[in-house]
Amino acid sequence: MSEIDQLAQRYKQTGIFVDTNILLLYFIGAFDQNLIPKFKRTRQFIVEDHTILIRILSFFDKVVTTPNILTEVSNLSGQLGEPVRSEYFKKLSSDITLLEEEYVASQDVGHMQEFVRFGLTDAGVIYLTRGKYLILTDDFRLSQYLQSAGVDVINFNHIRIANW
Repeated sequence: MSEIDQLAQRYKQTGIFVDTNILLLYFIGAFDQNLIPKFKRTRQFIVEDHTILIRILSFFDKVVTTPNILTEVSNLSGQLGEPVRSEYFKKLSSDITLLEEEYVASQDVGHMQEFVRFGLTDAGVIYLTRGKYLILTDDFRLSQYLQSAGVDVINFNHIRIANW
C-alpha cells in the first residue's frame, strides 16, 4: 500500500481539505470538462486530472474548505467569459453545498508567524488543518512547509504522476 493510500485510509472518515487550485479544477470540470485545458486558470491540468480528482474526493466522507478558499475560487472563476460565466455560477451555487466550510477569524490567522510568509488563505489552511484533515493542494511551497511541520498533505501533482 502506497503512502498516499495509507493517508487516504487514515483520513477517510475525518475528511480531506481541498486548496484553491484543486477546488477550481473540480468546479470547472464539473461544469464542463472541455473548459479545463482552455480556461487560463486550469490550463495546467488535463481532463484526466479532473477524473482522478473526482475519484479521490469521492473516497472521503467529507470534503472541507474555507470561505477564503471559496472566495478565491469565485474570483478566479469570474475570469470566465460570458455567457459561460453566468451558467457556471448557476452550477457553482448548487455545487458548493457539497462542501463543508470551516471558518477561522482573520485576526487569529494574522497573529500567526506563517501569515507573513503565506498570506491569509494559506495561513488559515495551516491554522485549521493540523492533525485534523488530510490536505490536498498543488502549491509546492505550502505542501513542503506542511510536510516539514508534520502535517499530512498530498501534493496533487504527485498523484497526477502516480495516476492514483
